[in-house]
Amino acid sequence: MDSKTDAQRPPSQSYGAASSPQRIRPVADMEKIASLCKRRGFIFQSSEIYGGLNGSWDYGPLGVELKRNLKNYWWHVMVHERDDVVGMDGSILMNRAVWKASGHEDTFSDPMVDCRSCKARLRADQVIERKGVRQCPNCGGKDLTEPRPFNLMFKTYVGATEDESSITYLRPETAQSIFVQFKNVLEVSRKKLPFGIAQIGKAFRNEINPRNFTFRSREFEQMELEYFCRAEEGVNLLDYWLEERLKFYENIGILRDKLHARKVPDDERAFYSKGTYDIEYDFPFGRQELEGVAYRTDYDLQQHIKASGKSLDYFDEETKQRFVPHVIEPSAGVDRTVLALICEAYSEDEAPDEKGKMEKRIVLRFHPRIAPIKCGIFPLLRNNAQLVAKAKEIVDLLRPHMFIFYDESGAIGRRYRRQDEIGTPFGVTVDFETLGEKDAALRDTVTLRERDSMKQERVAINDLPDILRSRIS
Repeated sequence: MDSKTDAQRPPSQSYGAASSPQRIRPVADMEKIASLCKRRGFIFQSSEIYGGLNGSWDYGPLGVELKRNLKNYWWHVMVHERDDVVGMDGSILMNRAVWKASGHEDTFSDPMVDCRSCKARLRADQVIERKGVRQCPNCGGKDLTEPRPFNLMFKTYVGATEDESSITYLRPETAQSIFVQFKNVLEVSRKKLPFGIAQIGKAFRNEINPRNFTFRSREFEQMELEYFCRAEEGVNLLDYWLEERLKFYENIGILRDKLHARKVPDDERAFYSKGTYDIEYDFPFGRQELEGVAYRTDYDLQQHIKASGKSLDYFDEETKQRFVPHVIEPSAGVDRTVLALICEAYSEDEAPDEKGKMEKRIVLRFHPRIAPIKCGIFPLLRNNAQLVAKAKEIVDLLRPHMFIFYDESGAIGRRYRRQDEIGTPFGVTVDFETLGEKDAALRDTVTLRERDSMKQERVAINDLPDILRSRIS
């Protein structure tokens, strides 16, 4: 098995750029990123043919694969690799009493300000201040209303009548279904403290001003863990889970120097929290929160005990103590993390075309385990039946192991570029050496190309599944 760059390979074995790419710089430009997301099928505006709906987005063929890979890896790390965490999937609609007990119905609000000049509605923290005077960030107007609370929950009605008795809400977070099912999950899972309950699911918030592409949306997904423990373990476990979550982001391709663990000051924390960290990422539009890791104490369980009259405590068989556990909550946004992955992966470099002329190359440098498509399969020529048949054999060989893409259209260099732009980490080219026409020793071998370096190596077809699986993981 040899390993060469495209430039070192003889002309008969070189199918794209003629040398390694020249990296210019990562490009942090939201307009370019949003354009790529639409052009290549990652993210579309919801209801676009009707003018869209602000704060709502649809994931296209590649976006849904990226999102699924992220969620599957989170579930694998947080649930399947651990003995102390189990999963659940709670309903979006819950009894209104849940939201009364949790405090959401009365207090889940943002301060809202209206600009009387341009009629914009703003969160109070969006208002800018110049020389001690509040101004609208959109028009610069100074005629602003005083902040007033705006409840973020979507109200709906259950059943045939729309009256006070049938009111409920689309859940604004997934956590409450975990708290109200704590006793059931504890009994069936037979776990001992400390242990966690994990959930991935949709949540809804009627944001005053959705913005920054998918970062702040009205419909979004959360990946949450409620990790129950004894009170004396809480502070140490908060630090433990902060480090575990930072490792997770590194393992999906976000560099540690782009991540920041911000310790939330006392005056910004929820009153019941004994400590909260925000894991922030340097987005093109500024440093913003990806995930919160919060020590919520026993507040939530105690609220539901008081409101429901039901027991949600824990009995320790060894000490014979009965108590209400405390909880650590790592809560991550799926959509925000997907956007961070795309921002982190997006880059431009220069690479030569088939004629050796340098041209711009757009590359999404996803970590292989997160990339939507793992490998592209290319017959060198589409009008050669033997090459096409062999390429389709490789498709059948690899498809049970990973998501692959077959492409026989256009020059091989163009095909490489298309896969680079959507983040496919590997490409397999079937050529005349594969058929043994030039060297019998190369029969049933293919060129394996790596996306970032564009290096090519010759590998046996039968070795492809093992080689690719090891490099993807």
